[in-house]
Amino acid sequence: MAAGASAQGQDGHELTATLTQLNDSGASGTAWAMVDGNQVHIKVDTQGLLEGSPHAQHIHIGGQGVCPTGDMAGEDGILSTAEGAPAYGGVKVSLTEEPGKTDAGAALDVENFPAGASNNYERTITVDDALAQQIANGDGVVVVHGIDPDGSGEYDGDAKSSLDDSLPLEATAPAACGELEQAQMAMPEGGVETGGTSTAGMEYPGAVALGALALALGGAGFAANRLRTNR
Repeated sequence: MAAGASAQGQDGHELTATLTQLNDSGASGTAWAMVDGNQVHIKVDTQGLLEGSPHAQHIHIGGQGVCPTGDMAGEDGILSTAEGAPAYGGVKVSLTEEPGKTDAGAALDVENFPAGASNNYERTITVDDALAQQIANGDGVVVVHGIDPDGSGEYDGDAKSSLDDSLPLEATAPAACGELEQAQMAMPEGGVETGGTSTAGMEYPGAVALGALALALGGAGFAANRLRTNR
C-alpha cells in the first residue's frame, strides 16, 4: 500500500478496504472510513465468518502496512496474529460496538465485538491527532479475527495460544484483512443494524467472559487489561 493513500473530500479523508480471507476462512467484506479531524467514522461489512461466535476486529498500524501472505504461517500452516504482525502491525483501534472502549486495551473486549457469520458494523470513534493522521494517510489495515479450520462450528482444537495455553488458536487467528486506501466509492449512507455478541460456539466461555483472548502481537504487540492473546 502506497504511503499517503488517502482522499480528501469536502468533509475529510475517505478510505476503503476490500477484506479478503486469511487462513482459508472463506470470510470477505468491505470497510469504509472517513477521517474528519480526530473523528473516525468507520463501517465494516463482513460475511463468511463463524456463526454464533464473537469476532474481534481492529485497525492495525505498523509493520509494512499491508495484509500478510500465507507463507508467513508457521509449521502448523495456520497464520497466527503474531505471525501476521510484521505485515499489518499492532492494534491501534478496537472496532467494538457501543458501549465498548475502542483503544488497544480493548483489543478483545469479547462482549462488545460483533458475533455471527455476517456482520454490519458502524461507529464514530475519537482518536488522538497523530493516530487520525496515520489513518487518513492510508496507514491502517482492517483485520477481523476468528476461524474454524476444522469445521467444528466452534473455536476449539488442540492447538493453543503460545501466550496462554488455556485458549484455542482458532479464536484469535486472523480471518480477513484489508488495507485502507484511497476511496473508490462513497461510504454508504444510512444506519446499519449491529447485532449483539454471544459466546455460543466457544469451547472456552469462561475465558471469553474474562476477556482472556486479547491479541498480542509480539514485537508489534499491545497490552490489554487482563487480556492475553495468541494467534
